[in-house]
Formats: sequence, structure tokens, C-alpha cells
Amino acid sequence: MSNLERDPVELTCPPEEPTGPVVQVLAPREVPLGGPRAMNVRRTLPQRGRTTIGAWCFADHYGPDDVSVSGGMVVPPHPHTGLQTVSWLFEGEIEHRDSAGSHELVQPGAVNLMTAGRGISHSEVSTPGTTRLHGLQLWVALPEASRHIGPFFEHAETVPVAIDDATVRVFVGSLAGNSADVTVFSPLLGAQVDLPAGGRVELELDPSFEHGVLVDVGPVTVEADGPDAPTEVAWSELAYLESGRRRLAVSALHGPARVVLLGGVPFGEELVMWWNFIGRSHDEIVEFRRQWQADVIGRDNPDGRFGTVGGYDGAPLPAPELPTVRLKPRS
Repeated sequence: MSNLERDPVELTCPPEEPTGPVVQVLAPREVPLGGPRAMNVRRTLPQRGRTTIGAWCFADHYGPDDVSVSGGMVVPPHPHTGLQTVSWLFEGEIEHRDSAGSHELVQPGAVNLMTAGRGISHSEVSTPGTTRLHGLQLWVALPEASRHIGPFFEHAETVPVAIDDATVRVFVGSLAGNSADVTVFSPLLGAQVDLPAGGRVELELDPSFEHGVLVDVGPVTVEADGPDAPTEVAWSELAYLESGRRRLAVSALHGPARVVLLGGVPFGEELVMWWNFIGRSHDEIVEFRRQWQADVIGRDNPDGRFGTVGGYDGAPLPAPELPTVRLKPRS
């Protein structure tokens, strides 16, 4: 998915030991996404108070949207570098095409993971039969050792498992003995957790991970080991837990609930993140943009770094103008 915000964001390693409240609640902001026919999404990562959770560096939450009103998702071909995209749906269907030759449907219960590596381009369009669109688009920052690998795409079904009152689907990493069949390059966790009205689930956490709980249907209460009382977290908010926590309890309030649990070992590399690119310096981002504009938009080298998305009926998305100041990591 294309990120149309233009501000650079630094992704840095948080403190190794918990230093603040056990649960910190982060509010989303609304962002237009996808070019001329932009749809609005609620973004909780990155933000100035919290730029990463493990290697998770970007979280957009959208829907449930009536496609007859919103027009659905139409994101033309656009580039990525230095990251993985993770597409996860609750309702609807999206057609994915990329320059590595992949053509796949994104559907509820299955995860689509695209590794951009040194460079890829892709498009995302909701299918004609979709009446409601509802899901998440997530990015994972690739560590230095992996960020120049060749691009590839994976699609994997997930299996629902019962834990306490909850139904859990793991789509990245492992939780409670359940694992997802996709490739990651740093220790990560991604899981959907559904609770009935009045339901509660208690999960054992990897204390080397920091975690986030994004509420899709709520509110819920979130409780971790520590002195604090349970914290209420509203729809679309993200509850953040620093590393060192070993237990997480989530309870549904006022009806059924659904959350997405994200986790990972704190990411220790400084990154520059602008538009759809993740790099390590201002000059690297400038070069990525130059190549996209020349090779793809200008058609100078369609077989270059970003390739060509076959089967998409329309023009690729031009990059926005760079800011007038040098991009730099933000503390």
C-alpha cells in the first residue's frame, strides 16, 4: 500500500527496560491513501511518540467501508524498498499484482506478505464483488543484512485456534505454539484475536519483545504484568507495551471484540522513511525517487530496480516532491 505522507520518520530502538506506564495508549490519525482516488485510513504507526514496535514500522487500519460510497481501494503501481508489506483483511477482497510477477487475492484469514528488498512495485485494487472493505496494511523494516535481497511474494492461509475465550489466528511469527508460514528477517509476531462479549484471554509473551495491541472492534481492557490496573483501549487505538513484559490479558467490554497483536525485538537500526521508501540516508532516498521517476514514470528503463506491474490497467503513481530540507532520522 502506498504511503502518501511526505515527512521523514526515524525508526530507533526503544529503551531496553520498561520506564513508563505498563500500557501506553496511542491514538490514530486520519491519512488519505492511494493517489487521486484516495481512501482514508487510520494510522497508528509511525508517530512521534512511537515509531516502531519491533520491526513493525507502519500500521494503517481501514474500514469497515461501504464500497458503494467510498469507491473501495484503487492504489496504482507504486514502489517500495527496504521493507516487507503485510496485508491482512477482516472483510472484502483485494487484487494484488507486483513486478516480481505475482498475482494474488488478499482475503480474510490469509496473509499476503511482499518482501521489497532492493526494490519492487505493486498495485492493490478491491475486487468488483467486494461490498465492504475492512482490514490492515502493515510494514516491516528490513535489517541491514537483508534489505538488499531480491524481491519476492508469499501467500499463506492461517489456522484459527482456541486460547481461553479467544479465537486466535497467527499471521506472522509464533504464539502459543502456533506459527505462520511466511518469511521474516527479525523476530516478529502478528496475530488476530477475537473475543465474544464478556470474553477474556491471557497470553504468555516473549519478554524480549515489545508489543502493541490494535483494537479493531472494541473497546477492550489491556492488562500486563506490573502494578497498573487494566487499561481501557478504544476502537482504532493502539496499546503499547515495552519489552520485559511476560503476560498480556485482553478482555472484551460491552460486546464482542477483536484486536491485532503485534510484537518484535526492539529494532536497533536508524532508518530514514519517506513516501514508500525505507533507506539509511537522505541521498539513498533521493536516488530511489530518481530511479522511480526516470525508469517507471518516464519509461526510461522499465526493467530497472522497480520493474513493471503487469496486468494493471492504468498509469503508475508518481512520487511526490522531496522536501526542501535534507531527510534525517528523528529522535
